[in-house]
Amino acid sequence: MDHNRRQFLKATSLTAVSGILLPKSMTAIAGVSKKIRILVWDERSDTEKEAYDHFLGNYIADQLKGHPEFSVSSAGLDDAEQGLSESTLDHTDLLIWWGHIRQGEISPEKGKNIVERIKAGSLSLIALHSAHWSTPFVQAMNEITRRNVLKDQSVKEGDISFIPPPKQFTVPQYDSRVTPYIVERKFPDGQTKLQVHLPFCCFPAYRNDGKPSTVKVLRPEHPIMKGLPASFQLTQTEMYDEPFHVPPPDQVLFEESWAGGEWFRSGMLWNLGKGKVFYFRPGHETFPVYKDPKVMQILSNAAKWMIS
Repeated sequence: MDHNRRQFLKATSLTAVSGILLPKSMTAIAGVSKKIRILVWDERSDTEKEAYDHFLGNYIADQLKGHPEFSVSSAGLDDAEQGLSESTLDHTDLLIWWGHIRQGEISPEKGKNIVERIKAGSLSLIALHSAHWSTPFVQAMNEITRRNVLKDQSVKEGDISFIPPPKQFTVPQYDSRVTPYIVERKFPDGQTKLQVHLPFCCFPAYRNDGKPSTVKVLRPEHPIMKGLPASFQLTQTEMYDEPFHVPPPDQVLFEESWAGGEWFRSGMLWNLGKGKVFYFRPGHETFPVYKDPKVMQILSNAAKWMIS
């Protein structure tokens, strides 16, 4: 910066920001007021209208818009470029995803693109309820599995085979070996090869009867659990039962249980590169779970923490 320009800035008490001159008092405000850009993506199936007049994703987006820290938009599967254009993702910090019966319409390539953004730290993901089978969540779990295996530097990537579940969107049995898992094969020449069975991203049982569940907070000190009681009840929800076939999470924030003895790790966090993935189980398109203030508090807490 030349002498005349320095003198001008000093005399007028202005600061240069990205080529624009702003008063110094405004630069601090500009830094503080940067909003978290949230995209709520929803496949928008008609069944959602049983509990949400204008689709589930739009309802969540409308609730989050009440927070001054957030800039919120919503998108759907039938929007241009499936609501997931490069420009849209470029302007998104947090992707909240609802999928149910149209999971397979999102390509693996699109899921991998989202995962690359998560790894780079430009995006984080919240997968809601039945989005355990969504393309970005499945691709994220596959990538976490791959990275966990490659932590063993004694194994070369070329000696590893990654084997998907026998059929997409299949449900494991209770006695199935929990995926992901590794089969090690040793050969007479001393070579070792690994067969890595990728996660089903599913569980052996579910029950869509709307019975209540009890949510027990395991990590009350975690920012996502801020303001919640030690336990609370959801009056209507779908049941999922463990074991959930996913890589070991970095943190389990809460568990959910039902009167029949079923239980589920319903709030699970993974670090993926520089980004984060949060699986949030409570919810169903025909039960008004997201109208529970405690559920929306968890989502808003998560949005703040995941982008902090």
